[in-house]
Amino acid sequence: MVQIIPNWHPIFVHFTVALWTITVVMHLIVAVYPEGNIKQQMAIVARWNLWLGTGFGIVTALAGWQAFNSIAHDDISHEAMIEHRELALITLAIFVLLTGWSIWKQRPKQTPGKLFLLPLVIGAGLLMSTAWHGGELVYRYGLGVMSLPQSGNKNLDHDSHAHPLISSDDEFSSMPLAHSEPEDYAHSNAVEKHETHQDEVSVSPEADDDSTEDNHIHNHDYAH
Repeated sequence: MVQIIPNWHPIFVHFTVALWTITVVMHLIVAVYPEGNIKQQMAIVARWNLWLGTGFGIVTALAGWQAFNSIAHDDISHEAMIEHRELALITLAIFVLLTGWSIWKQRPKQTPGKLFLLPLVIGAGLLMSTAWHGGELVYRYGLGVMSLPQSGNKNLDHDSHAHPLISSDDEFSSMPLAHSEPEDYAHSNAVEKHETHQDEVSVSPEADDDSTEDNHIHNHDYAH
């Protein structure tokens, strides 16, 4: 048998969620769409998605039960698994009843009325909640995950990665593209700026004496 990691449940569950979501949307559209050939076609699509979704839902529940009893977990994740399981079983029960209702109405060529929409919408809400809790089991609790990326910095993001230059002929092609100036360059640049600033603001003693003497002569001439 083909080995699926971690199990078959993630494969079937996507079909179930997609088919049941489509049937909810299509039934809501059929309820408000004007009578005609297009409405009849959409009603057929809605029914088939409901029936197929329930078929996949049963298989998904069986695969989920196998996953529930085989995946390693701790006490905290066990509580989350129970919550996900209970929501999934309630959701499945509602859609099984809706499928039976749809098949019963189909035999005399009737379309389920608006009363059919209420449990359908409730089932859709439970479906989204079940799917969300299933995602929590994987992405929050790490169930079914064989390994995690090894990184010295747990908060490492894409912007902090070093990106190599494209051109291999460039003399700097071996240097990573850093988001700040290299240390040696930054230090020499700072020293150069400091020296320039000192040259601008400092004046030699001889220049100060000459300037003072010129100002004294100029003030004396002006006074005369």
